[in-house]
Amino acid sequence: MFPSIPSRIALQTRSALVRRLYSTGAGVNSLLYVEHKDGAISGATLNALTAAKKLGGSITALVAGDAPEGVAEQVAKLEGVSKVLTAKESAYANALPEDIAPLLVETQAQFGFTHLFTGHTATGKNIFPRAAALMDVAAISDITGVEAEDTFVRPIYAGNAIATVKTSDKVKVITVRGTAFEAASAKEDHSASQEAAPAAEKLGLTQWIGEEIQKSDRPDLGSAKRVISGGRGMKNGENFKLLYDLADKLGAAVGASRAAVDAGFVDNSLQVGQTGKIVAPELYIAVGISGAIQHLAGMKDSKTIVAINKDADAPIFQVADYGLVDDLFKAIPELTEKVGN
Repeated sequence: MFPSIPSRIALQTRSALVRRLYSTGAGVNSLLYVEHKDGAISGATLNALTAAKKLGGSITALVAGDAPEGVAEQVAKLEGVSKVLTAKESAYANALPEDIAPLLVETQAQFGFTHLFTGHTATGKNIFPRAAALMDVAAISDITGVEAEDTFVRPIYAGNAIATVKTSDKVKVITVRGTAFEAASAKEDHSASQEAAPAAEKLGLTQWIGEEIQKSDRPDLGSAKRVISGGRGMKNGENFKLLYDLADKLGAAVGASRAAVDAGFVDNSLQVGQTGKIVAPELYIAVGISGAIQHLAGMKDSKTIVAINKDADAPIFQVADYGLVDDLFKAIPELTEKVGN
């Protein structure tokens, strides 16, 4: 016998209420691993904090490094953070996963965190799966939505499908796609308590030798509000100067498709796509890019997409808000000239 319509409505309302209460359960106790460099908090960490806040409960931030005090002070002012743990050790200076992962495990064991969050960056992808393995739980990577304490949304198949995953693990180890969440903000009148993080074993399995970072006066590709990317249609690396000239006029960052990177036109630090950087600027201009699935996975969340390609049947036009079928070597100089006027 089926329930009456009013009864069904009541059941549905109660079910929705239960889900809502569950998704912000009072038992949630989250740990946010803070990625930072040169005294500045990573933007991806601010996005991950917003994702953690959607669960409710308390949020503790972990700042590790050889001199974490300054960053810890900044984190303490972030809205939603209730406590900051600082781990000051020279071994943590460069966020080597062999040292940070045991620290996360020890911190979780001591404080009983139910969820661990960080950004889905090169650092996050390096550390969190290792920490999850040490805790014998599954890592939930690259989430774009939070539905409940144990249920999350993430893209699969290069973004062609969206999966809703539910986990029964007691500890949820999560990396967050930054473009899917707004960045958390600081409040001057807010100051979370601070204390030392628990001591953890330092295996010393790896040694930091050094790094070479390409410096540019242009905006950072991962956080720029405007991005101009070139593809195989650029024909060679020298022609990327056309994009740099336009980027300078627009105050934009320059990116590239995997095809352009594989062809040696530009450095792989400029690659946008599934195996490169995931960007979601206000304006994305794709020049000479056909629109392969791998590239679309890295930029399809952009607010406005402009495509310039001489092939009218290029797949990029299917996701573009504005399209121009023209020879890029004619169109880009003309556009650069008009932008300058």
